[in-house]
Amino acid sequence: MTTTSAEAPVTEPQPDEGRGRPALDLLIWDAPNIDMTLSTVIGARPTAASRPRFDAIAAWFVDGAGDPAAPDAPEVEACVFANIPPVVGSLQRWVEALRGFGYAVFARPKSQPDDDIDQAMLDHIEVRTHSHRLRRLVVFSGDGRNFAEPLEELARTGTQVVVVAFSEVAGYAIGSDLLEFIDIEDVPGAFAAPLDRVRLDALPPDGAWLRPTRSLRDFVSNWTARRSG
Repeated sequence: MTTTSAEAPVTEPQPDEGRGRPALDLLIWDAPNIDMTLSTVIGARPTAASRPRFDAIAAWFVDGAGDPAAPDAPEVEACVFANIPPVVGSLQRWVEALRGFGYAVFARPKSQPDDDIDQAMLDHIEVRTHSHRLRRLVVFSGDGRNFAEPLEELARTGTQVVVVAFSEVAGYAIGSDLLEFIDIEDVPGAFAAPLDRVRLDALPPDGAWLRPTRSLRDFVSNWTARRSG
């Protein structure tokens, strides 16, 4: 196991593996995956108006942990994992905003196209299974290839595992008997306005027209150019 993800500025792991470990509700946010799938479901580059509201998501997550004054109240920790490109741009402000909302941020430079942070997320989850009694794990990611098996294994041990993603790309969680699934747009206040999408899992009884995401003439023009090129 690598140790980088354990360096998040929250509680460090303790050697005690017994029942004295504090209970924890943990949120993991896979920023590259959520950004990519958001673009897919709306068929366009996300704007400020169509990006998730981390303040509302934090409120929803903490509310799900129950009364903080209760004797069995868990600790809460939310972590965003992000790849940082060479040209940072507005990401500095985004990272500082997340930290101000109470999120820990694990940021790794993205120097190659295939650089990813999946293992760092899995490592951090494993660290927390040893430092705490992981009561609830909420994973914002549609990446079934990397998450399906370890999340189901964790669910078998008694942890409540919730996957939050877009229903269009989260078949691994929707079809699982062990994982709970919530569409990210069903998190109260997660988006300032409804996204421009029609969910196939929530179609109106009379059906719905799904408009094209690009001009038919533009597509045919590009298709013809590729064939003749």
